[in-house]
Amino acid sequence: MSQKIVIDPVTRIEGHAKITIHLDETGQVENARFHVTEFRGFEKFCEGRPFWEMPGITGRICGICPVSHLLASAKAGDRLLAVNIPPAAEKLRRLMNLGQIIQSHALSFFHLSAPDLLLGMDSDPASRNVFGLIAAEPELARSGIRLRQFGQEIIKILGGKKIHPAWAVPGGVRECLSNEGKIKIRDGIPEVKTTVLNALDKFKGLVTDYAAEAQTFGNFPSLFMGLVGQDGEWEHYGGKIRFVDSGGNIIADQLDPTHYQEFIAEAVEPWSYLKFPYYRSLGYPTKEDYCSLQSGIYRVGPLARLNICRNIGTILSDRELREFRDRGKGTVNSSFFYHYARLIEILASIERIEIMLEDSDLHSSHLRAKAGINQLEGIGFSEAPRGTLFHHYQIDENGLIKKVNLIIATGHNNLAMNRTVAQIARHFISGTKIPEGMLNRVEAGIRAFDPCLSCSTHAVGQMPLHIQLFDAVGNLLDDVSQH
Repeated sequence: MSQKIVIDPVTRIEGHAKITIHLDETGQVENARFHVTEFRGFEKFCEGRPFWEMPGITGRICGICPVSHLLASAKAGDRLLAVNIPPAAEKLRRLMNLGQIIQSHALSFFHLSAPDLLLGMDSDPASRNVFGLIAAEPELARSGIRLRQFGQEIIKILGGKKIHPAWAVPGGVRECLSNEGKIKIRDGIPEVKTTVLNALDKFKGLVTDYAAEAQTFGNFPSLFMGLVGQDGEWEHYGGKIRFVDSGGNIIADQLDPTHYQEFIAEAVEPWSYLKFPYYRSLGYPTKEDYCSLQSGIYRVGPLARLNICRNIGTILSDRELREFRDRGKGTVNSSFFYHYARLIEILASIERIEIMLEDSDLHSSHLRAKAGINQLEGIGFSEAPRGTLFHHYQIDENGLIKKVNLIIATGHNNLAMNRTVAQIARHFISGTKIPEGMLNRVEAGIRAFDPCLSCSTHAVGQMPLHIQLFDAVGNLLDDVSQH
């Protein structure tokens, strides 16, 4: 008879989920699962809507990631119109996406994960949060808040508001960058650049303290997937798909993202509402713990993007990328270093923005290509902060949506997150009484991926943290609730 621990829901992530940890008769971890308990509704209730409305609708999937959905949806609309948008419109979309990467990564690092990293995995859970961080590290917390504000201001300057801007549309964008907006962005760059460089130094100083976590938080061979530019450089908006393995070998390159179904397949499991994408050529893992090194498990997001790219193309971030790879001896396989990769991507985004501000196209009035429906199927894609995002629409002759498929970054990472939970649990959990700090490490392993379950599914209601521990015959040994 097996035993089971339930963590319901996982805390300090965006959305609702629970973790079940199954123990064998000796009290050792046999398996663990990451259950997404929210039901996705967006794909279905978009049916029948005009495709012109889709950027505005799908942008409301999440208040953290609205720009990601806005841009991928608008790009799907571009395909339905069969147009090439004006160069100025693409550059402006890129600028907003960089602002999105900054604000989302800053939220993940400073608000959701820094309490674990700076206060300690075993610190008092009552203060192991952003408010405890403010009390313990007020300057770092304040600078992190201002860093996120910088990214949000870029979104507001371009789109009119920080959340759900109705700005990118099929065929282009609605407004250009004003001179006042350019000055405001430019004036904020020195402060935020200093903030992220200080945060990088801080994180690198903590690596030794978290050696055990770095070895067990999703440290396993897998594939990595993301977009790269024409010469293999870091990409966040366009480009082609590349897969590399855990040794850094390119196993597929220059794949057309609009043909994603040729290399990505999706599976479902009865115990989670979140789909399980996998690399089609290597197949879906058949083992319960997903341990097959020949399976199609892959990871996306900042760790993957730094593992697949040749370089970033800016001075400071390329310097940090070299050190990042030196520390990982090439390809970095530990998901603990998603945190490190986010900080490097913040720096890369700031440097890219600084360069872009000198481009006069950002002030152009030629922002939109106008056309009617020319195709009945369109696929849009981009790199969201958490990883590659696909929007796939099928419409009728009147432009009404017939079918929608969304593959969200958290979905891409689903198999890897399940394997991460099992790896952490096997290392840190033993016996019938589970210390809170050990359970926090299981949750922290999930937070390393920065999952956005509001994007991946759709949240309804709220749930407290509920942990139950059962013995081999089903007797309840421990029951803890945390609201």
